[in-house]
Amino acid sequence: PVTVNNKDLHDHFRDVATDMLGAKNIIEMQPLMGAEDFSFFAEVIPGYFFFLGMQNETEERLEPMHSPYFIVNEDVLPYGAALHASLATKYLLEYQPKATSPKGSSHDEL
Repeated sequence: PVTVNNKDLHDHFRDVATDMLGAKNIIEMQPLMGAEDFSFFAEVIPGYFFFLGMQNETEERLEPMHSPYFIVNEDVLPYGAALHASLATKYLLEYQPKATSPKGSSHDEL
């Protein structure tokens, strides 16, 4: 299936990422024709798929992630970890009381 981001989660991502990284560092991408297994999860529960930029300005070219020449720019990993943690924390604080499981029952384990 096609991967389609949930609109509410897109707004949440944009708000959290902009606060954390600054608006100039958030780039809205055009739709891509790639396929991801993630779309199967998003059919069951709202999801949001995003890319974390890793361009190193001292390197001429960043190889695509599925290339055998791809090298992770480890300098961005703390930003990615902090962004994921902020997205989850702020989501739980704001939306958790409204969240339900796919079956409609509330989760209160967190």
